[in-house]
Amino acid sequence: MIGAMTGARPDIRRLSSTVVYSNAWMTVREDRIARPDGSQGIYGYVVKPDFVLVIPADGDGFHLVEEYRYPIGRRSWSFPQGNATAAGPEQEARIELAEETGLRAAHLRHLGRLDNAHGTTDQGFHVYLATGLTPGPADRELTEQDMRQRRVGRAELEDMIRTGAISDSCSIAAYTLLLLHERTA
Repeated sequence: MIGAMTGARPDIRRLSSTVVYSNAWMTVREDRIARPDGSQGIYGYVVKPDFVLVIPADGDGFHLVEEYRYPIGRRSWSFPQGNATAAGPEQEARIELAEETGLRAAHLRHLGRLDNAHGTTDQGFHVYLATGLTPGPADRELTEQDMRQRRVGRAELEDMIRTGAISDSCSIAAYTLLLLHERTA
């Protein structure tokens, strides 16, 4: 949230806010701000709803999805993810997992919430570990018609991260949460 408190008052104060652009998926805002020293400026950022990311774990491997990502102009591997709707993050995690992979999870464990690109958007995401997977038919949205799915072993997943085959920062951050969870479990 813009102007979040770190002490008795926000580090940066919003003086005014203007919607520069808006559509069904996002809003771009430009705020006039005042810094702690009194200097003023502008801050542009994207307002988007939180999303969920699901790590489908299957033995010593994981299920990934790959699709063409228009903003980067290429196909990209990642863990399944999608918008967190009014259904709530846990229910949305189950929905996204089933839609994108066809998998149903007997167990979901919330690993944490992270900020997504905190310098440019207020969007965050909830990370879930899905286990006890049962296969079923995928039910992808129209925008996911080119999506592929594949199971990879842990060593291959880590190699895909190392070589850049997985470059989605959210998937890499989620995997870090999983490693930390495993270390303390």
